[in-house]
Amino acid sequence: MTSIRLLVVDDQAAIRDALAVMLDLDPDITVVGTAANGEEAVTAVGEHDPQVVLMDLHMPVMGGVEATGRILAARPGLPVVVLTTFEDDESILAALRAGARGYLTKDADRTRIVQAVRGAHAGQAVLDPGVQSRLLALATRAPAPEPDTPVPLTAREREILDLIGQGLRNSEIARRLYITEATVKTHINNLFTKADLHSRADAVRLALTLAGNRRGDGRSV
Repeated sequence: MTSIRLLVVDDQAAIRDALAVMLDLDPDITVVGTAANGEEAVTAVGEHDPQVVLMDLHMPVMGGVEATGRILAARPGLPVVVLTTFEDDESILAALRAGARGYLTKDADRTRIVQAVRGAHAGQAVLDPGVQSRLLALATRAPAPEPDTPVPLTAREREILDLIGQGLRNSEIARRLYITEATVKTHINNLFTKADLHSRADAVRLALTLAGNRRGDGRSV
């Protein structure tokens, strides 16, 4: 059997190099390249033609969520497995929304990571047990507003809500919109009040709901 071509993406050189060496030792895996941020990852996919991407989440220049979306826009179906220290609802939902096929935390051992790479290559969804538990908990919480529920947000608040839905942090949103982080926080406080949100995970779910509503019937919110 031909070994799986893997691209390893992580902004910490020690972790990136250690993962590359460790995974390349597996007879079923060949590490064809590494990248230090999402922008490099997008380029590396075109250069190295990997069959699976192991993706860090929060990185400088371009984070893993945005990189995953861009990679899959160019290469639909390419399995991306997130490997990160973050296990919060917001990060999980944003990564899965971007199209990641797997989500592991960095306390996963070598065996688990290798299994995830093999599983993703075979078309399986691969989730850390803790992530599965959080998704189950999210599914049993009160739902976000129905698609036809009016949410009176300003254009800027809707823009920030969309960026929260993409997994961007306040500092990243500020840089993207060329405004201060304090201004971002003010807009977030306002939209949380208007939409009766209690966490950023709630905001991600609302962003998904409203995005689906716009795609479904073209109505603006």
